[in-house]
Order: sequence, then C-alpha cells, then structure tokens
Amino acid sequence: MGTETTNPRDQLIPDRHPQHDLFICDVSDAVLKDVMQHMEHPFYSLSKKPETNVRRYEHNGHWLEITPSVKGLATIYDKDILIYCISQIMHKLRQGEAVSQRVRINCRELLIFSNRGTSGRDYMALVEALDRLEGTRIRTNIVTGDEEQIDGFGLIDASSIRRKHGLDGRLLWCEVKLSDWVFSAIRAQEVLTLHRDYFRLRKPLERRVYEIARKHCGQQDSWKIRLSLLLKKTGSQSPEKRFRQMVRHLAQHDHLPDYHVEFDSERDMVIFTNRGTMKSASGSLALVSWSGRLDGEVHAEARSAAPGWDVYVLEQEWRLWLAENEITPNHPEKHFLKFCASWYAKRGRP
Repeated sequence: MGTETTNPRDQLIPDRHPQHDLFICDVSDAVLKDVMQHMEHPFYSLSKKPETNVRRYEHNGHWLEITPSVKGLATIYDKDILIYCISQIMHKLRQGEAVSQRVRINCRELLIFSNRGTSGRDYMALVEALDRLEGTRIRTNIVTGDEEQIDGFGLIDASSIRRKHGLDGRLLWCEVKLSDWVFSAIRAQEVLTLHRDYFRLRKPLERRVYEIARKHCGQQDSWKIRLSLLLKKTGSQSPEKRFRQMVRHLAQHDHLPDYHVEFDSERDMVIFTNRGTMKSASGSLALVSWSGRLDGEVHAEARSAAPGWDVYVLEQEWRLWLAENEITPNHPEKHFLKFCASWYAKRGRP
C-alpha cells in the first residue's frame, strides 16, 4: 500500500469569491496591509468565546495591557475590519489621494475582501466585531514612529452604521474612525503586506503564527524561534504541551502562506523558511527597501519643493518608488526633496 499524501491547500478554507466582483476594483486590487505593531504583539483574542479578563504582556522592556469590554476582547477575526481599512488607506496613498482616519466601508465589499459569506448572519457578525474593536482598550509603551505611547487608546475611536429601516433591514455601510495610534503607525510606514491566503487560514492560531513569521522572517531565507517564546508572542491561552501539538500539525501539513514551517523537537525550535512567494501574482510584495526615518525638518522643505501636496503622501510614494526600483539612497533627505521637486514639476499643484 502506498503512503497517503494530502495537498497542503486542502487545509485552507475555499476561496468563496475567487473572481471577486469586477465592479469592486479597489477591493480586488488592494494589497492586504497590516500594522507591524499589531503583528508583533498579541492584541487580539484567538478564542471564539468571549474573553473578558485583562491581559498584560512584558517582553524586552515593552509592556502591553489590554482591557476588553463586557462584550469581550477584540478577536483576530475582528481584525479583518482593520486590515480592510488599512488596505484602503494604503491603496489611496499609492494613487496620490488624500486620506483620513475615517474610512467608509461598504459591508458587502468587506465580506468579499475577507473571504466571508454574505448571509444576514455574516452582516450581523460585522456589527458585533465593531463593538468589540471599539470597546477594547490598550495601555502600552510600544514605540510607533518616533514617539513612545504610554497612555490608553482604542483600536478604533468610533463607528457608525447605516442600514435599511426595520429590524430585518440589510446593513448598507459603516464608517470607522481609526485611533490616532493606528493612523500614526500607518503614516510612519509601519505596515507590511499580507498574502491573500491569510483569509483562507482556518484556525486563529494559524493566522497569528503567519503574522509573526511575516514580521520577523520577512524576506530573509529563514528565521527560527523557541517554541516557548512563539507561544508568548501568539497570545495563545493553550498550555505549552497543546501548543506544541498545534505547531507540529502546522509543520506536518505545511500550508502556511509565504513560509514553510518546521519543528525541531530536539531543540524545541520552530523554523520558518521563505517560500519565495512574496513578489508573486497573489499580490504579496515588499513595501519598502529603505525603512529609515527622515529628519523631521525635511518635511517643511518638501512643502516648498511641492506646494499644495501632502508631504506624507509624497513620502509614501517615494518609499514605494525606492522599493520598486530597489534603491537604497545614500542621502535620503536630499533624495526625497529631489523626488518632491520632480513630482511637482510633472504634476503641478493638486
């Protein structure tokens, strides 16, 4: 008898909307984005049951305290809404359009974007997710951009919902106001691209492990981490023995996007190896080739070089241009100002 083999992609949720809706061009074209700090620290619950206990994490001098509302901690599935919002903002930045903390969401587009169903139950799940996102409060000393945030904040500051009149009225759209913290992280280029199959991962832990690999392994050939530390980073409430079993399963089926997973039982290490898919047609690519910080004063000079333009939008365009052309500038401030002047010469005022 031959050994039975399974296709790793059989472990994934079917792609419910493989063609997408052709008229939703901004959704089908948008590249999945996530804030890097969200990928580094366990902000979200991996449980489908409401978690109402306060969490606190400490690692290498950073601490994070998360207080859920009475409806429970925001889950990793609720996070789909934030990924959608961030993706829409990044798409607009690439098109040179103005952006703000308020993001209007067409609910059907969001459900398709995140590979969900479009039944009435799926629409109601969005309302519940907004409640948890808005109710979850965080205190932390995590650094974003050039600032250290040590006060409390939420993942979203506010939300509003529009629906047809009546109890059975279909949800039409909702609007989310991202918190200052999340929006400043986007402005500071602290975002990474996710593989579209992220939304096809069946288990919350699989999503979380992928995020961690994407943040730490990135485009390196490989990256390894102690199982105990990976457990800590995931925020999983499972005992280490059970967590080890789940990692073994993940390595056995090897269906994680972008990375092969291997478990070294002798050293109790998890090893991620790059599949080399991040520049594939699936929509994954590196965001920046130069991730340094510009001198704060250069933005004032940039306003003079490109009058009328949002200099932070121009900085994003410049970074994308560097990445696409694989350029690492020796004098980034001078290079950025030259880019701004060239941008203005070609386009004039907005």
